[in-house]
Amino acid sequence: MKRRSRRRVTVDPLKRAPKGLAPFWTRGRRLLWSWWPWLLACAFALQQGERWWAFGAGLMATISYLIAPVESPPRYGLDHEFGVDSPEFLATIAGATGVTFTRGNRIDLLNNGDEFYPSMLREIVAAQSSITIEAYIYWEGEIGRTFARALAERARAGVTVKILLDAIGSNNIGAGILETLESGGCQIAWYNPIKWYSIGRFNNRTHRKSLIIDGRVGFTGGAGIADQWLGHAQDKKHWRDVQVRVEGPAVTPLQTGFAQNWLERTRELVSGAAYYPAHGPAGPHVALTLMSSPVTGASTVRTMYYLSIICARRTIWLANPYFVPDPPAIDTLIEAKRRGVDVKIMVSGIDNDSWLSRQNSTRLYGRLLEAGVEIHEYQHTLLHHKTMMVDGVWGTVGTTNFDNRSFAHNEESNVCFYDRTLVQQMEATFRDDLTSCVRVDVRAWRRRGAWARGQEFVAAFLQEQV
Repeated sequence: MKRRSRRRVTVDPLKRAPKGLAPFWTRGRRLLWSWWPWLLACAFALQQGERWWAFGAGLMATISYLIAPVESPPRYGLDHEFGVDSPEFLATIAGATGVTFTRGNRIDLLNNGDEFYPSMLREIVAAQSSITIEAYIYWEGEIGRTFARALAERARAGVTVKILLDAIGSNNIGAGILETLESGGCQIAWYNPIKWYSIGRFNNRTHRKSLIIDGRVGFTGGAGIADQWLGHAQDKKHWRDVQVRVEGPAVTPLQTGFAQNWLERTRELVSGAAYYPAHGPAGPHVALTLMSSPVTGASTVRTMYYLSIICARRTIWLANPYFVPDPPAIDTLIEAKRRGVDVKIMVSGIDNDSWLSRQNSTRLYGRLLEAGVEIHEYQHTLLHHKTMMVDGVWGTVGTTNFDNRSFAHNEESNVCFYDRTLVQQMEATFRDDLTSCVRVDVRAWRRRGAWARGQEFVAAFLQEQV
């Protein structure tokens, strides 16, 4: 009996083959951006009396150190052992991310500015005690001024309004909007402004887009506050996006994420029932809200994505504008396809506001296409939402791009839910969006010209910064 038991002991995962072994080219690129070779070169140049070479090498060592990711993808434990529809999956997601599921939530899916901006403004007008906003993008424009006037009006009415803006993403908010907000009594703070004393964290941005009303209702998703999201993605100037409205206890983590970053910037502790009210049942949905941060050393959203992929049995439908998967992600997607999962990936096509992301994404299509993974490029306008549906029951909507910048550098938020009706609604939207896509053909991808390959080669040197 003892011998039989010993034979059944699980193999040590560290003795298994890791996922995502980097090819020679990738290892060479990472070495190029490592700080220590440049520091050695600097020391050697100084020894040889070459001060200018030493200065250049020292500068590269400093830059490489400052932009280095503080989080790395998992390479072990990425094995398919149970399905998304099993009790083990929900327990594992909660345990691996450190976030518990909450019941009694109401979740509404909102497509494009015509749906989410009116809903957000209605909640702002109805606010009674507090409004908090954490935003990567708040830009000058019509909708920015509309929000500013509504926020200022509530502040004058006695509602506490706190707005945390990313110092890079919202740097063109405009003096007029700031004047409206400040004169109305809104409190504004800037996340991680570029200062000499904080230069070591300049690459850490808040990419969240959160609006929380009275601690009771929250919004998050791909959209910032800017005119690009007005309308219904009707033309190239207006982007395609998805937000979620959340009511119930799943709002609290959004508020927690805001409060932690607000405390860091202002040294003010956000507390009390105005921000953290008691929640009664608001709806039928079971939800989990992830607040991901590189400060913790591990991206909870990356963990959620990877676990969802390895546990899929039937479908993985993923929509993301900036799809730059790392080697473990590519391996897990290919393995899912090989075990019979229908893997569809929708990305932003030629209408893309990030040249680096577009080139790196296209460069990495090859292995996925050859394995039979479907990649669809959205052609109507910039596709900007970040959603995933798995096996018809598990879904997520949030701010996180499927790239290293979101996983390893940015503050992000995603709302996840285990609900067949909501996921079917998302799948119907995904199918509608497919009608505006062109499926990438592996033969056409192989025939792309020297100019395209040259751009991809140059962009590859900054893949980890995308």
